[in-house]
This record gives sequence, C-alpha cells and structure tokens, in this order.
Amino acid sequence: LRAHPQVAVVQEDGCSALAFICSGTNAAALARKQRSVDAGALEAVVAALRAHPQVAGVQEMGCWALANMCCGSDAAGLARQQRSADAGALEAVVAALRAH
Repeated sequence: LRAHPQVAVVQEDGCSALAFICSGTNAAALARKQRSVDAGALEAVVAALRAHPQVAGVQEMGCWALANMCCGSDAAGLARQQRSADAGALEAVVAALRAH
C-alpha cells in the first residue's frame, strides 16, 4: 500500500488482503488484527481511502478492512478503535458512504 499509493488496483487488493487477514474473532485472529495495526495497517487503509475517493472498490475493501481490524470489545480492540478514529477513519468512512 505504501509503495504504490496512487495505483488504485494495488490499494484495493491490499485492502482486500488486510480484510481477509484480519477476519475472525478467535485468539489467532485477534493477534493478526493487532499485528496488522502495529505494522501501520490502519493508517495505510485510511490513506488509500483518501487517495481514491471515487474508486468504489478501494472504498469497499478499505471499509471492510477497517471493520475487521477494529472489531473487538477487549482493551486491545478498544485501543484499535481509538487509533482508527485518531487516524481519520471516521471521516474517511463517512466520505465513502456519501460518495457511493
């Protein structure tokens, strides 16, 4: 995502990959979510959403990835949710909803 920020298909595929990697609610899935966030995935997805506001596939996959990364009601999940908000995810998701 960081290497090709202006290539929409790369952003869409990267967001899709993150969405799949971060799916699930078992212990292994929670660890993958946290590892992704620790690697900067939240910020990378928000950047993709901002860079490609009119590309529906990027918006769809980006929102899906954010939803999966932010899922969780434990302390780590709440921290991921806050980090997402701090990264501008709320505004990016609202913009996606309005555009599509």
